Amino acid sequence: MTRIELAPEVLEDFDRFFDHIAQYDPGSAPERIGAIVDALQILSHSPQIGRPVQGGKRELVIGRASRGYVALYHYVADIDTVFVLAVRNQREAGFKR
Repeated sequence: MTRIELAPEVLEDFDRFFDHIAQYDPGSAPERIGAIVDALQILSHSPQIGRPVQGGKRELVIGRASRGYVALYHYVADIDTVFVLAVRNQREAGFKR
């Protein structure tokens, strides 16, 4: 089973999502962050499931519409590890990392 590592910046992304969601629907913030974390687990069984992007990275689409997110990650087959680099809302413009 492929190992999944979250970059420290991903935790900052989660904090940002939590704060934003809490403004509009406070009760759902923990559940929505949990759903993102749960969705990332697919990478432990299918690390190349995401769509390819520049630099050998991939994007995993999570959810849809206003509740949709995209995780940017890099899979290193030699050590069978996925490095999740960033997560953004699908409405945000591009990754900063």
